[in-house]
Amino acid sequence: MPEKMDFKPLPGIDRLDPELLNAVAQRLYEQPSAYQPAGHHSNADGSPAYVNRLFLETSPYLLQHAHNPVDWRPWSDAAFQAARDLKRPVLLSVGYSTCHWCHVMEEESFEDLEIAGYLNTHYIPIKVDREERPDIDAIYMSAVQALSGRGGWPMTVWLTPDGSPFYAGTYFPARDGDRGVPTGFLTVLKKIRQTFNTQPRMVRDAGSRLSTAVRDMLKPAPATDRLPAPSLIDGAVEHFRRRFDRSYGGLSGAPKFPSSLPIRLLLRHYHRSGDAEALQMALLTLGKMAGGGMYDHVGGGFHRYAVDEKWNVPHFEKMLYDNALLATDYLAAFQVTRDGRWRDIALDVLNYVKRDMCSNEGGFFSATDADSPSPDGRRREGWYFTWQLDEIKDALGKDLFAQVKNYFDLAGAPHFEGRYIPNTPVPLSDAAQTAGSGESSLRRAVDEARQRLQQARRQRPMPMRDEKILTAWNGLMISAFAQAGFVLNDDRCTHIAADAAGFVLRHLYDGRRLFRSFKDGRARQPAFLEDYAFFIAGLLDLYQSSWDIVWLEKAVVLEQKLASQFEDNGGGFFATGRDQEKLLAREKPFYDGPVPSGNACALMNLMRLNAYTTQAAYLERLEKALRRFSGSLSANPCAMSEMLLALDAFHHPPKEVVILLPEDKQYGADRFLDRIRDQYLPDKVLAVTRQGPQQAAACGHLPIAAHKKAVNNRPTAYVCRQGACLAPTTNPEAFVQQLK
Repeated sequence: MPEKMDFKPLPGIDRLDPELLNAVAQRLYEQPSAYQPAGHHSNADGSPAYVNRLFLETSPYLLQHAHNPVDWRPWSDAAFQAARDLKRPVLLSVGYSTCHWCHVMEEESFEDLEIAGYLNTHYIPIKVDREERPDIDAIYMSAVQALSGRGGWPMTVWLTPDGSPFYAGTYFPARDGDRGVPTGFLTVLKKIRQTFNTQPRMVRDAGSRLSTAVRDMLKPAPATDRLPAPSLIDGAVEHFRRRFDRSYGGLSGAPKFPSSLPIRLLLRHYHRSGDAEALQMALLTLGKMAGGGMYDHVGGGFHRYAVDEKWNVPHFEKMLYDNALLATDYLAAFQVTRDGRWRDIALDVLNYVKRDMCSNEGGFFSATDADSPSPDGRRREGWYFTWQLDEIKDALGKDLFAQVKNYFDLAGAPHFEGRYIPNTPVPLSDAAQTAGSGESSLRRAVDEARQRLQQARRQRPMPMRDEKILTAWNGLMISAFAQAGFVLNDDRCTHIAADAAGFVLRHLYDGRRLFRSFKDGRARQPAFLEDYAFFIAGLLDLYQSSWDIVWLEKAVVLEQKLASQFEDNGGGFFATGRDQEKLLAREKPFYDGPVPSGNACALMNLMRLNAYTTQAAYLERLEKALRRFSGSLSANPCAMSEMLLALDAFHHPPKEVVILLPEDKQYGADRFLDRIRDQYLPDKVLAVTRQGPQQAAACGHLPIAAHKKAVNNRPTAYVCRQGACLAPTTNPEAFVQQLK
């Protein structure tokens, strides 16, 4: 990095802001020697020609735009005040660091000097990282959807100086005719600015109408005053059955997202009803997802989604939340079927996360990019993950390639832009039978091939990794590792979950509140509903895996803070806290997206905390919320599958399993725990404690363990529901029958 950088004034701006330059100079001084500025406009010494206010941020997405010639500002009161003072519209651009089309629009439009000059002189441009500010993203994405019926990123929204949206879209090609579009971004900018100047009343009216539509979209339908019935679950499953792709799993058509078919709901429905077809839908989908190119068969982990119906050609970014949620799906499938294939996929995902997505201090990074540098120096989508056939042959050698080429679907035509995506269209056992080789022999060849391809791939420039650490997504991954630790009796996974929980409590919690994002040694942005809800769920899963009462205690404390900041007196929770920034609308999230809604997770937490603590208030708040969401659940249950799980739990309260160990003997609980691990029991809470001081100390947050004793001074299991217990047993086989 040059010791000093000479920046040019931004196009359309006469001079550099001295205050900004001083702040930039200080930030440059703080950068590591390996700092590589982003941007396409360079000085003769290779330093970037331009800098804007985003250079002072920590978000990787904002920093990607810090050397655009656009006068970007972060979201702030100062930015909107500038719009009012200068009587300009706001151009709001929202995206995230691993978004392919965000990169495309940056290169085509935001690095273009003519477009930048027009933006700088006629607009106040604001850039937002949707992962740091999901509240802003939700509001203005609703505007995009209201206008176009669809959404996506990059999101491009035109606002009045008071923040009201009056026009919106997603990706815009730069100029008329680009990519076959008649009207390009520059023309749209000019036409909208002309309308803003000449027809202010029309702009105000459009902003008012669209703002009203946004507020309506972000609140649930009116309550029906009836508690939703369990039959809503049956109706949702029937809907998914009608739309199911019976060849490739998931919902029919393309693109295919892993969240579009709710695996957890299908497995819970099967558990409750014995509906074998629901189980088959879940298992076929899990198998096809893991067999397709959406799964990284070389390095492990799932890409974001598939653009084709066979799950074969992915959009290549990898998101922490997708891998957390899918790992738990595969663990659940393993418990239901005891098929080791599902266990192996879950472990492969978690091994990838530990290897590539875990910080030295234990927190989990957010994502990796779809794009990566190719040999010609250009960033290309999927380059890191795809192969020329000769590259594979060179890495494997002739004999190994011959053994695995059919299994990895390398014998036919390329899959993506002349390159191959390793995928496994048939299970290994079937491939071995077709090849006339033993299954164990082919498995060894496949394992060796994966190692060699991974070593060869590591020689390529890796995709950019977004190293901000988000509380919500860490909560999801803590749940995944904690559940793996319990289901697989794997202390390593439990310890990884505990390390991540410790990271969040050290760096993203100040004793009063959680924060959303951590990067470069700083916690930023007060946490949102999903941060609290997902992290509390992770702590409850960690308690169930480790039986360390501290995790349950932290969950109780954080739920109290969630209630004080986010709960609505009418039932349910808002996305933002009472003391957070007041925006155009205050969302009460109820629909699931790529992740479950914050309300659905918060309601499941209430159910679990009621079972552990026996405090009726948790159950009363859950019922109140379900009544508040009854209208939306009745109207569109398929879009609220995670809340259907809370509804199921309310109508079928969880089993409370307490295993009490004698105080004076080093008995373990494994004789009972192994029986639980062998079964799919989504409707349970589990507590393990030792009689005596440990039991007494735990009972403040664990009343279900109070007054219970180890029968005949032996490990004893209690199976209860809402405080009513079956006879305590010291016999593991009798315990299994009680669980049934």
